[in-house]
Amino acid sequence: MPRDKQAILQELLVLRCKRGDSRAFDELFRLWEERLFYYIRRLVGSEADAWDVLQQTWLKVFKGIKTLDDSDRLPIWLYQIARYSALSHWRGHYRQQARMEDQRDLTEIAAADDIDRFDDVEQIHLGLSRISLAHREVLTLHFLEDFSLDEMAVILDIPPGTAKSRLFYARRALRAVLKPKEEGQ
Repeated sequence: MPRDKQAILQELLVLRCKRGDSRAFDELFRLWEERLFYYIRRLVGSEADAWDVLQQTWLKVFKGIKTLDDSDRLPIWLYQIARYSALSHWRGHYRQQARMEDQRDLTEIAAADDIDRFDDVEQIHLGLSRISLAHREVLTLHFLEDFSLDEMAVILDIPPGTAKSRLFYARRALRAVLKPKEEGQ
């Protein structure tokens, strides 16, 4: 089965990085900086923290690129490093928030149409800022980065069934915050 052009370019870029080619690393940085920053920004509290975590991420990528055996896994590997860097940065806060989310009763969230009905990008971004970190993370990976459930499970270090469940509840949580306020309430 022939490989696509993007996969071949990605493999060459990884090979050049493994050889210590600084221009290749600069190219890798330019290709992924914006996407990784956007992902990290959804995980941490402020833009300044996101830049710090992004810098930590790139240091880990630089040190660990030689350990990447399969260049097809580059996107997953980058997002794993970004996620682990963000978790290290907010370890205590993240654990507490995740425990609270697991205990939260989501049965009161009303069912609505799919997320696709929301056209306003600003409304979606505002909604993302109002839901839990775990929900924000899974929605960002799935809808904005187009990762499959299996790929998300690897990035998040959870079983695929848990990734599917989180995505389901994250959609419901986002719908709930984006749902227009009813008059008189």
